[in-house]
Amino acid sequence: MKITIFVYYYRGECYFCIKYPVLYSMKRFLLLIGITCALCFTYSCKQLGGKGAKKVAKGNRFYGGTLHLNNNTPVLNLYPYYIFDNVSYNVACQIYDGLVKLDPRDLAISPDIAKSWSLDASGTVYTFHLRTDVTFQDDQCFSNGKGRKVTANDFKYSMEKLCTATPDNVVYSISFKDNVVGADEYFESSKKGTPSSGIKGVTVVNDSTIELKLIKKNPVFLNMLAGVGGFVIAKEAVEKYGKDMHVGTGAFICGPVSDTANLILTANPNYFRHDSIGNQLPFLDSVIISFIPSRTEEFKAFQEKKIDYVASVPSTQVDKMVEEQISDFQHKPPKYLLSRVPVMSTKYYAFNLSTAPFNDIRVRKAFNLAIDRNKIVSEVLQGEAFAPGTHGVTPPSFMYADKPENNYDINNIKGDSLNIEVAKKQLSDAGFPDGKKFPTITLEINDGGGINTSVALEVQKELLTNLNVHINFNIAPFAQKLQDERYSKFQMIGVGWTADYPNPLDFLMLFLSSNVPDSIGQPSYYNITRYKNSEYDKLVEMGRTSDSLKTSYKYYQQAEQMAINDAPVMVLWYDQNYSLTHWAVKDLHTNSMNYLDVSAVYIDEKTAENKMADSSSTKKK
Repeated sequence: MKITIFVYYYRGECYFCIKYPVLYSMKRFLLLIGITCALCFTYSCKQLGGKGAKKVAKGNRFYGGTLHLNNNTPVLNLYPYYIFDNVSYNVACQIYDGLVKLDPRDLAISPDIAKSWSLDASGTVYTFHLRTDVTFQDDQCFSNGKGRKVTANDFKYSMEKLCTATPDNVVYSISFKDNVVGADEYFESSKKGTPSSGIKGVTVVNDSTIELKLIKKNPVFLNMLAGVGGFVIAKEAVEKYGKDMHVGTGAFICGPVSDTANLILTANPNYFRHDSIGNQLPFLDSVIISFIPSRTEEFKAFQEKKIDYVASVPSTQVDKMVEEQISDFQHKPPKYLLSRVPVMSTKYYAFNLSTAPFNDIRVRKAFNLAIDRNKIVSEVLQGEAFAPGTHGVTPPSFMYADKPENNYDINNIKGDSLNIEVAKKQLSDAGFPDGKKFPTITLEINDGGGINTSVALEVQKELLTNLNVHINFNIAPFAQKLQDERYSKFQMIGVGWTADYPNPLDFLMLFLSSNVPDSIGQPSYYNITRYKNSEYDKLVEMGRTSDSLKTSYKYYQQAEQMAINDAPVMVLWYDQNYSLTHWAVKDLHTNSMNYLDVSAVYIDEKTAENKMADSSSTKKK
């Protein structure tokens, strides 16, 4: 006789569904019920941590619970080398691991699957020593559905996929390209099919050791490896799912991905990492990510305890909340944690330099000089920005009060400020005196929670008032806007660039000639303006290969000033975030990259219970 027992584990609780065949004997039925209950009790207590033996964490930390997050835009792709947007990036960081990772507290490089590494005297050969206790997440792509052990050969395979020419590969050009020996040759060869040999600079020494050889020294190479280009993926998963693959080694296993439905991540029971006092990670049972597009509605959901953390709260709502609910912040412990962080993010409009009228630098300068950035920040954004964009494209987030020797001082870069008379002269010199015969321009933006629309209306008004130039704006879905960027299907387009790694190079690569394809019909993923300047390229390369940070930054600033003088973009403002977190959520660290790692986040049960008690008490009153 066959008995089927379905076992479910959800939010720290164990549930059973038992399917019996038809029984003809009551005695036999009662015996089977008794056996099944005994089996269920034993399995629940010993294996799944049911109420009889709930998994207990050390150090006043707690296992279980669900973290509720929200993003204003949907996840676009979770195949590592196709990830272009910050939303997909942050979700992917919970699913995958690489050789190294960023510490969410200070963005420093820390070990991940590589337990240690060394760099030779030339500064070009990295040797990584891997952990031997890492497995891929359980998935049907593996034999018996059980995730297998990760070896150095998996990293070799992953790096070869990274260096494979496919239409959607957006990561190769900002990671291995021009960096790793043989990567460029492999990429070119892959256009004709799978290359017969691997990447010359990638050597598997043994199952737990891999060596990477660089063309030249690159001080930020480890930062590049900490991003999506460094994630390890399984050949079996790629072969089964293709670009829809999201099987990694990370703390959370990803459920079905949809444009509209919530995304559910569940704890990986075989995750290899532990916290500083020996607790196996993750603490959470699950993470549920909603996609509420409106920032106002998102904030309302936070107040209603439907989400636990808001990464970017409108400053006006922060002021109102603090004013009206000051006791919630002064309570011991407080109900909310408010954080203000200047982020490594810049908002700008990009011009399409491939076609008129923005192939004329005088037109681009005219537009830049006709905009009042201070007014946009103070009256439109109402203090939500960190500062107006009157310098370069690199934000002021690389200024460190405690480490002035590491400062990238954007004050050394002179950008554009409002100067209507010079703006009019530039436009007149370009053949459009008083804006006469100037074509109507279309500005493309995504909604961005309403901010982008408000700014576009102000820019539209200022260009009409100051230059007699008419612009319309089109609000496109985020995915469509990204597609239009890549294929130069725009005149002006709104861009928000957030750093992939904490170095100015991540912003300067937006204008490298090497990131412009040969044909206008080919996608340009980063240099969407298609700006080209060989002198700029040389200065960036000199900075990238310099021996000291001071020398590197000197060349970077020279390059950035050159690009700003050529005006391929209109820098608008440098970003900051006001974030709010419910007090019961612990170890969710905010940082200037908006980088999330929730593997060590836990819910303080005592605080959560006190909140529920307070809420019940209030309702009774």
